[in-house]
Amino acid sequence: MRRSSVSAEAVMARVASPGLAAGLVLFATAAGAASPITLANHRAVYDLSLAESSGTRAVESARGRIVIEFTGDACKGYTMQTRQVTVLESGETGSRTSDLRNTTFESGDGHSYRFKTSTVLNGTPGQTVDGTAESTPDSLKVKLKEPKRDQFQDSGEVLFPTLHMRRLIQAGRDGQTTVSVKVFDGSDDGRKVYDTLAVIGRPGLAPAATDKAAERDKPLKDGPMAALPHWPVTLSYYVPGQGERTPIYVLNFDLYENGVSGALRLNYGEFAVVGDLTRLDTLPSSTDCQR
Repeated sequence: MRRSSVSAEAVMARVASPGLAAGLVLFATAAGAASPITLANHRAVYDLSLAESSGTRAVESARGRIVIEFTGDACKGYTMQTRQVTVLESGETGSRTSDLRNTTFESGDGHSYRFKTSTVLNGTPGQTVDGTAESTPDSLKVKLKEPKRDQFQDSGEVLFPTLHMRRLIQAGRDGQTTVSVKVFDGSDDGRKVYDTLAVIGRPGLAPAATDKAAERDKPLKDGPMAALPHWPVTLSYYVPGQGERTPIYVLNFDLYENGVSGALRLNYGEFAVVGDLTRLDTLPSSTDCQR
């Protein structure tokens, strides 16, 4: 993959964006299952480390943590809270610490969306993005409060993160191997609509103890998690356009049927990071939603 033109600051904001959070909490069940799609409430903690680096401004080390809390249901809607603290070390640019906090709410039917993101870079408050969005099968309408009052529209079907989850779940159940849709998650400056392509692999069981990544994602390899099937997924994000394009970033992960993702890897062209799931907590959920 060619180098991304995204700045380090934008990369760190994108790492903990709603789009990524959505990728981390995808849910699926075995192919052909007739049960309704249910998104489990949970809190997941991922410790980040550098996987590889290249280019003229190579990142020499990367460390950090992502904490994602996902709650709600199809009746009340879904709330996602994400915080990521990341430290990048480079001989050319020195040390940069990014602290990003994001909160989103999506209605159960996937037609309305609220988002707010704030970033602190090296101790200095950065840009805050705050807005709402409404979608129909034919259009997207976005209203921004910050960084300045503005609004814009996009044509065609555009999915919000949780509805995107549902599409991928259904695709996994139906045995489809690719899903290509437009997604809006409120990331960056709140004005970006992305083309996405998800490639879904065949379902399997947790990796054997001899796997070279056996020390990662301990909560997925102990107890009942070890017996759950999962799907390897590659999710690429693109700037809209025509012809052959290079992804802004590529997210690889194993998608477990209870809503937790492991084997996380984010590739930004000039460097890639991996996320080790170190803690997984189940959160209370309502039992009266029948959707």
